[in-house]
Amino acid sequence: MSWARAVVRATCPESAGAVRLVLEVDGWSGHVAGQHVDLRLTAEDGYTAWRSYSIASAPQQPLVSLVVQGVDGGEVSPYLISDVQEGDVLELRGPIGGHFVWRAALGGPVQLIAGGSGVVPFLSMLEHHRLAGSDAEVRLLYALRNPQDVLGTGVLGQVGPRVQVTYAYSRSAPPGWQGPTGRLDAGVLAEHVCGPAAAPQTFVCGPTGFVEAVAGALVQLGHVPTSIKTERYGDAA
Repeated sequence: MSWARAVVRATCPESAGAVRLVLEVDGWSGHVAGQHVDLRLTAEDGYTAWRSYSIASAPQQPLVSLVVQGVDGGEVSPYLISDVQEGDVLELRGPIGGHFVWRAALGGPVQLIAGGSGVVPFLSMLEHHRLAGSDAEVRLLYALRNPQDVLGTGVLGQVGPRVQVTYAYSRSAPPGWQGPTGRLDAGVLAEHVCGPAAAPQTFVCGPTGFVEAVAGALVQLGHVPTSIKTERYGDAA
């Protein structure tokens, strides 16, 4: 897979520590919701570094959006968040991945479970769902530390009546919050996700420990292991 030229067409803050990069990619042939790409930076001395990022935009959209969450001490994310500007040229290859994907033609029900920036591929799925006019039932359970950490507010604020979004806060919650708090254990999952009787297509994305704990709890609740698709990006700082 060769590297392609990607021109930055816009940079937009997603949260205090994350940014959305909107890219025009030479020869882009499209993607499936849930796929990711590799992004490469090259320094003046020839040193290169690359990282993988999930695609946040829907397949129906011509430009490719990535949401980059800052990592303390990171080599790539601080530059992408603070230094990249409109008109800059990056290198990109992809799309990559064929397992962790959803197409509107597959229907529902669909259960999405995200930890932190693991919500990004689900932003693509939800936008795809909306733009396709899908009537599939979709639920998103989004676990994060604090309300200010929410990514994709623009997408999550436009979901249709067939989509249910539930937030779970582990450190602090909005005043008067009545929703789930703490870790997503079997009790929380039993209350807020599609039950195994509905046979949902289930996707779990987030830090390694989060994904393993959630997937294990789902199996404990009776979900068929082969119906649970997972994607992990390593332990969060």
